[in-house]
Amino acid sequence: MRIFIAGAGAIGLLYGTRLVRAGIAVTMLTRTAEQAERLNAEGAALQEGGETAVVRLQAERISDCRVKLPSHDWIWLTVKQTHLDDAFIGEIARLAEQGASVLCLQNGIGHMPRLREAMPSSPLYAAITTEGALKVDARTVRYTGKGQVFFGREKSADLPNMTEAEELSQKMLLDALQSAGINASLSNEMEDRTYNKLLVNAVINPLTALYGVRNGELPLDPLRRTMMAALHAECLSILTAAGMQGDGDSWQRLLNVCEQTASNESSMLSDVRSGRSTEIDWINGGIAALAERMKMPAPLNDAVTVLIKALRSQ
Repeated sequence: MRIFIAGAGAIGLLYGTRLVRAGIAVTMLTRTAEQAERLNAEGAALQEGGETAVVRLQAERISDCRVKLPSHDWIWLTVKQTHLDDAFIGEIARLAEQGASVLCLQNGIGHMPRLREAMPSSPLYAAITTEGALKVDARTVRYTGKGQVFFGREKSADLPNMTEAEELSQKMLLDALQSAGINASLSNEMEDRTYNKLLVNAVINPLTALYGVRNGELPLDPLRRTMMAALHAECLSILTAAGMQGDGDSWQRLLNVCEQTASNESSMLSDVRSGRSTEIDWINGGIAALAERMKMPAPLNDAVTVLIKALRSQ
């Protein structure tokens, strides 16, 4: 089994380095030739617990990668939704056309139908992670918070039943992750897990970006906390109507995430500060689109979507 990780950002480098240390064959697929050349020449650096480990791995610009991967191999998509354009998806479809499974680690919603349209017969997996990582430079990642990885096969009535080869590939990936010390689990409830993570992201990400604060600071101010509660209530109502299974503890979980990641700068705040495109269209914009399909109001999600876009245009 080989793993090709498309996207050498924080999450891609975090998992790539840990898997290589466990003896797994990993190739990092980068968007630029410069990053691939640097990774090949210098290796990737993983900062953890005050120490830095240099890991030698293979890297290649995705457009230069000409292999077609069979069913026992995996392609991981660790780029942000903003990079999932038609050209990038076309490259992934080309790599996967011999049967490789595709694991998608994007925030937000809306990407799975686009990928399925481009790869109608490929095994497609949704994945979420609660681990934290910060990209320091083109070859260095800092491990900022331990967590879990959940992944599961996309459910669709149009897809054939899972083959023995795919079941074996699933088991091989799970074994590889666990051998690398990664807390990973297969899940048959990925839509629910995705919605629950989306609920957290839809409150923390835009509000930390709008207020310019780290995660732990967000609920400390009474006015910010009031805004958090209102946006959480609106998102919860919409996602519950869309099928999310709630247990009544989502508000406390949200506060717990703020506490557990207190020193973290959300990816959306980082993107706004750096002048990069954000994932707002697939987080709060995705929730607003769900609400529109169900003829529900989503004024706060609409508002924060517009405000985040306005911040970037300044």
